[in-house]
Amino acid sequence: MAALFKCKMVVGCTANWNPRFFSTTSQRLSQSYKLVVVGGGAGGCSVAAKFTSVLPKNNVAIIEPSDTHYYQPMWTMVGGGMKKLEQSGRPMSQVLPKNARWIKERATTFFPEENRLVTASGEEINYEYLVIAMGLQLDYNKIKGLPEAFNTPGVCSNYSTQYVEKTLESLRNFKEGNAIFTFPNTPIKCAGAPQKAMYISEQYLRKHNKRNKANVMFNTSLGVLFGVKKYADALEKVIRERDISVNFRHELIEVKPDTKEAVFRLLDDPAGATKTFKYEMLHVTPPMSAPELLRANKKFTNEAGYLEVDKSTLQHIRFPNIFGIGDCTNLPTSKTAAAIAGQNKIVYDNLKLQMEGKNTYDGYTSCPLVTGYSKCILAEFDYDGQPLETLPINQAKERNTSFFMKKEIMPVLYWKLMLNGWWNGPGTIRKILHFGTGR
Repeated sequence: MAALFKCKMVVGCTANWNPRFFSTTSQRLSQSYKLVVVGGGAGGCSVAAKFTSVLPKNNVAIIEPSDTHYYQPMWTMVGGGMKKLEQSGRPMSQVLPKNARWIKERATTFFPEENRLVTASGEEINYEYLVIAMGLQLDYNKIKGLPEAFNTPGVCSNYSTQYVEKTLESLRNFKEGNAIFTFPNTPIKCAGAPQKAMYISEQYLRKHNKRNKANVMFNTSLGVLFGVKKYADALEKVIRERDISVNFRHELIEVKPDTKEAVFRLLDDPAGATKTFKYEMLHVTPPMSAPELLRANKKFTNEAGYLEVDKSTLQHIRFPNIFGIGDCTNLPTSKTAAAIAGQNKIVYDNLKLQMEGKNTYDGYTSCPLVTGYSKCILAEFDYDGQPLETLPINQAKERNTSFFMKKEIMPVLYWKLMLNGWWNGPGTIRKILHFGTGR
């Protein structure tokens, strides 16, 4: 113990400490690491796994306060009753790489000019390189009446472990009226997820002989159904066939649970007019933003508060030893787990080789647009909104095989390959199936 006490007072000490010793954060004063990763989600975990395979043990530290790691794409299935919430989560200790040190608390302050940060307990963490993978924060409280309205009948959201199980409950209890699905006026995780919730719910109501009493509507802040025309055209066909109402440029600003009313701002009205809808079921996709910690560090971020990185290399534009990955960055692509799979190798290559532009990211992302309990449109595209499909078939067509991939294969890819740093997206498979062209 004397040796341990001596080491913890010395920045950069490399003695072989027992990792369990570090679970008590109050005993740590200052630490130094080759690489520090802030965030233990999909991006942070996969990048850390890659580097622990090439760096000596305990040269990588991961700062993450959560006990559980969730495969969030599964929550669409949970809301529809096809999966259980517990199937989407695993203990954080089981998914973080074993050769990394897990610092189980939050980062609170960054000092990028000095290559250090401070945690909630006051511990100072020094680094040579830093990867920021902090994800997005959910801002339910920016909608008046939330989150309190989630304690009332019919109000649900697939975006949170606290509320996702209320989606199926709301469907089971649905009697008659409007089933409203919203899309906020901010960037969000997986832009297709609000529609997935709607299509699955619509099919549930149809299967349970409630559809003739339901007016299913999509109230979206956007002006289009989907940002890539090929898949937007396919979704418009689904909308027509299912008799779903779509109200563009409608932003949810208030929920009135006592009267079961939802108030929407009409974004194209210069006077800021609102429109109120009665609801029997209201599925809320909350506004989202970069974490407060990032937004407070103006040297890190753009005007919107997102980590400012080069879109091709994922290297920070002002601090060359800092990289970003995932939802917290300013990358102009959809914020999905598939996008992170494409990004993690770019971060790894460029950080490891320290050669700016050695490998570049084309913006690849995927959004499996589940349209019910058995079919899916498998959207894949790049920065320019051009389809970047893996299979040599028209993926804009609803298919049972795409649904099977979403429900059964993608979770295995995530847990077994991606989080262990072994899955970099389907680029190699795409090249093989398209005879070396990649498209």
